[in-house]
Amino acid sequence: MPLQEISHPAIDIDLRYASVNNLTGIPIYQHAIAFLHKDALAALVAAAELAQAQGLRLRVLDAYRPSAAQWRLWEVLPNPMFVADPHIGSMHTRGVAVDLTLCQADGEPLDMGTEFDEMTAQSCHGRTDIPAQAQHNRHVLLEVMTRTGWEHHPHEWWHYNLPEPTRYPPLSDAVEGRALLA
Repeated sequence: MPLQEISHPAIDIDLRYASVNNLTGIPIYQHAIAFLHKDALAALVAAAELAQAQGLRLRVLDAYRPSAAQWRLWEVLPNPMFVADPHIGSMHTRGVAVDLTLCQADGEPLDMGTEFDEMTAQSCHGRTDIPAQAQHNRHVLLEVMTRTGWEHHPHEWWHYNLPEPTRYPPLSDAVEGRALLA
């Protein structure tokens, strides 16, 4: 299995799709275990260490996503600006994308101006119509992630992926997806 479980002292796991606190309103995952491809995990650990050096923590909201989960999201929001068309595939289904936020050292999330998965124009990077502190916090997250090898999604402040994600094949729900969906 090319995936590894995310575990680091400066990373909290809060998989939103394992709860009702997501855009579908129902749990999609049966288990709240976050996985990434080993290359993505190495980059995430580097980001966590950079955040920790600044007195911050990362909170992972989603990571590897089985294709069945991608289909559920697409059924609720078939908008390719925010949800990858499952016919094409997602960076999450390859294990090389992560949705996350920044927290203070005590685990308190920083204000990012919108909630995770708030599929509105205010969720885009570079917005000036959100509070100045939220703009700053997004910039800090962007800096932490891009300095450690990640690319950002222009419409979602929380989404980052490795460069050239299509060099990684989509993973199998029958193998990798079992840990989340079974």
